[in-house]
Formats: sequence, structure tokens, C-alpha cells
Amino acid sequence: MADRVLIMSPEAPYPLTGGGALRTASLLEYFARRSNLDVVLFAVQGASDPEESLPPGLIRNVCKLPLPSHSKHPLARMARNTARLLRGVPPLMDRFSGQQEPLSRWLERRRYDAAILEHFWCAPYAPLLRSHASRVYLDLHNIESEWHTRAAAASPWPLSLGHRAFAHSNALLESQLAHLFDGILVTSSRDAAHLPSHPRIIVYPNAIPHHPLPQAAKDSSLVFSGNLEYCPNQEAVRFFHLRVWPMLQKKYPHLRWRILGKNQNALPASVKADPSVLLTGPVPHAVPELARSQIAIVPVLSGSGTRVKILEAWAAGLPVVSTTIGVEGLEAVPGRHLLLADTPADLLASISDLLESPCRRAQLGAAGRTLYEGHYTWDAAWTTLDRDNALLP
Repeated sequence: MADRVLIMSPEAPYPLTGGGALRTASLLEYFARRSNLDVVLFAVQGASDPEESLPPGLIRNVCKLPLPSHSKHPLARMARNTARLLRGVPPLMDRFSGQQEPLSRWLERRRYDAAILEHFWCAPYAPLLRSHASRVYLDLHNIESEWHTRAAAASPWPLSLGHRAFAHSNALLESQLAHLFDGILVTSSRDAAHLPSHPRIIVYPNAIPHHPLPQAAKDSSLVFSGNLEYCPNQEAVRFFHLRVWPMLQKKYPHLRWRILGKNQNALPASVKADPSVLLTGPVPHAVPELARSQIAIVPVLSGSGTRVKILEAWAAGLPVVSTTIGVEGLEAVPGRHLLLADTPADLLASISDLLESPCRRAQLGAAGRTLYEGHYTWDAAWTTLDRDNALLP
């Protein structure tokens, strides 16, 4: 008899846009091939039905928990986070809470060999799932306490104070909730070192589906990709546009900067009004779109986990210039698989060197593509779960 597995995700895993969706979908695809798979998703009022985007036949049963819509306006977000600070509640823990009763009704008379909770925000549901599953796991896309610690260091006052408070409240919850799980999945060995001690931490790397190497006509552009509602991506765009892009424009007047990703309304007005910046918006398939540019830039200054944007750039055969934070957790050798640059002057120098050296661009792009094929496709990542039957007996 096939194993029965349940995965609960606060984010819709399909369509495959964004690092969170890609990581969750990789687990759905893995278990759908090896077990009878059920999923629990959150259905936002007024938004598209998350079940409709699931690949046909992939999932056996779907539970959709209702989630009220809320405004994404900066003032509304500020009000929510202020209330959270006053209550000592980390962001999004409250957003996805309070669904125990409908979930309990749906779970009645259902039993699973394993249940996996995606994201730390779902961790409080562990006791309920424990009564219906032999083993319960938590998949951490980021280490939330570290995420906020870094955001505090990179943010101006008073935002820095809020992030420090959220770092503290997340750290407390991470310590309190870790013991509820039989195992915790993390994106890298580095993230594993930042977790509270736990007897079973499983490094399951971020990965993307296998893509053939795109054959695209190149334009004279750099490219940055990501969900622009995500604070580290907003911060990266602001930093690069203010501190690096003016110098590049002066040196290479015909160079353009392409920004791919959803929620472009979250970008600063100065970026949206810049005629040298091309806002592509969300694209159905990032890899072939990335391949049109000369270089992928990853000037991120904060965050946690590993950056899927780098994996997509490698899949596209693009050379990558990244900050140290941007590449951490990935098995990349600086100078071989990408270039590291942390200051505006170093970013300018590294990007200039690549723009002026087609051979070096091709060399770095090919090395990144080889690393992606060997380590960061779904099939390659799945070997870490196959090894010693990591999640199922």
C-alpha cells in the first residue's frame, strides 16, 4: 500500500513563480510520484482558486481554508505590523492562524504516514496534524529570526527597531516550536547552523525544474528578478539604483536594466520613472526571459535561505554578479561560478569587466549552468530525500 502524505502550504505552489512556490512544488512533485498525496491550501477571498492551478492528477484530495483578503498598501501593512509589535506576534503567524476547527473537521478519519508544514508560519498547526500523522515535519524556506536580524541591520530607524523586535519574537517561537517536529528541512547547511538544536535537521536544497539551455537573442541589458513585494528584493533594487546604476549609465549609456517579477507597484517611484529601467512584470517562464540579458545581478543586502534567482540565472546560462549574502548557502566557488561584489565600487568593476569580456561572460555562464544541472534541478535535490528514506520509512 502506498504511503499517505499531507502537505500544508500557506502559499499557492502553482503557478511556478517565485522561490517559495518552487520549493513547495518540488516537494509536491516528489511525493506525488511516491505516495498518495493530499494538500491543505489557503484560499484568499476574492483571489483565484489555488486548486485550479494545480497540475491535473497530481493531488488526491485538497483542503482549502478560507483566508480574508487584506490590503497591501504600505499604510495598511504598517498598521498591521504595529499591531503585531504591540502584541508580540511575528508577521504572518497571525495571518495564517485560527483555522484549527475547519482543518480538524476535514482531517476527521484521515491518517497519514507523514505530514509536512511549509514555512514557519504554519508551525503552530503541528499538534493538530500530530493526531493524524505518524511523523510531522517542518520545511523552513527561511530562518525568520535571522531574516529580521539582517533586515534590522539594513533598515533605517524606526524600521530597524521593529525588525529587531520581530527577530526576538521569532527566535523565541523557533525555540518553543522546534520540539514539535520529527524533523526540520532547511535550504542549506548554513541555515541548519542557525537553528535551535534539533536531533534531525535535513538539508533539502532549493531547486528548480530542469530547463533546456535557452537560445535567446541578447540585448544590451542587465537583469534582476524576484518578487518585488519581498523586502530584501525592494532593498536590493533601491541600493543598486541609487549607488551603482548611475555610474554604469554614465559609463555605458546604451545599457538597460531589466527587472522581472510581480508586484512592481512596490518599487520606488524613482525606479519606475527611470527610462533606462525596463519593468517586465511577472513572466510565465523566467529562465528564457532571463537569457535575453548579458548579466544577472543579485545585489541583495539581507534575507535568509538561498536565492532561487541565482539558480534561474544559471539555468539560463547567464553570468551572475552577486553580493556575498546573495550567494550564501549555495555550493558556488567565487570566480568560477559567479563573481562576488559587496560595495558599489566592486559591483561597478565586476559588471564592467563582464560587459567588456564576452569570453569571460560565456565561461562563467557555462560553469553556472553545469553547477545547476548537477546540484539544483528537482531531480538532483530529490536525491537528498531518497537518501536513507529521509522522510518516509
